[in-house]
Amino acid sequence: MSDLPQSISLVMRSYNEAWAIGDTLTAVFDQDFPGTIQLIVIDSASTDGSHEIIRRLNPSAFEILEPGTYVPGKVLNRGMTLAENEWVVFLNSDATPANRQWLSELLKVALETPDIGSAFSRQVPRPDCRAVYAHDYDRCFGPNRESVHWPNFFSMVSCVTSQTVWKEFPFREDLQYAEDDEWSRRMGDGGKSIVLAEKSIATHSHNYTLAQAYKRARGDALAVAKAGHANPVGNPARFMLAGTLKDTIADARYCLREGKLLELPYATAVRWNQRRGRVDGYREGTAARAQSQ
Repeated sequence: MSDLPQSISLVMRSYNEAWAIGDTLTAVFDQDFPGTIQLIVIDSASTDGSHEIIRRLNPSAFEILEPGTYVPGKVLNRGMTLAENEWVVFLNSDATPANRQWLSELLKVALETPDIGSAFSRQVPRPDCRAVYAHDYDRCFGPNRESVHWPNFFSMVSCVTSQTVWKEFPFREDLQYAEDDEWSRRMGDGGKSIVLAEKSIATHSHNYTLAQAYKRARGDALAVAKAGHANPVGNPARFMLAGTLKDTIADARYCLREGKLLELPYATAVRWNQRRGRVDGYREGTAARAQSQ
């Protein structure tokens, strides 16, 4: 087992998450990690009392963005420039470490993996997570996770990288969504390892509305297409109709297993909106890429 570093930097992005950030920060500073943690928080002009909670922890750096100026890559690059340590952890303010081993387990995997680009934590949904989204976490992080077979899978919600890697692979600053997908693909193409640290666990989930589900899917697909990655939609009508049916069957099995069949109609509506968002996003992103060339 590799020795853990004596100190690390932790970069946290936050926006109106006072309901979670206090628990998250408390858990961060209650880790079994024996070293020191440099806390860096970059907040997107929260108005819900988050700033007062953050200031109680006396962060090394606390920057508040002007409203409407948040760009993921710019914030991530800024966090790296403020970091004073070689190893830098990214943690969303609503991703609460599930136990005292979250940080040490994340660092161990990074230190023990050859050519590491980034190690990222397993995520488990919060108790109030709706079935359709809990199913997605099961597909991504569960004991029989489908993500093992996906060509690319990564999440910036809770992850670690190094200054050395970042200098070779800085974050793109022209994407509003899917910055983590693009970054991990670029590192993978460059020979770096992207590894899930299964024993590092963060509690994190969102109950998106139908409109939010569409917006998120559209934004991610637009960014992926704009970055030049393949469009998997194919025939849009088939992608929408056959795809939603396939999703609904899988959701039905999950809901039946979890005793949540009453949530199936909502799950179907979410899947339809997600696929509609992906069709629109890939179309817009492909057009934007063509215009820029």
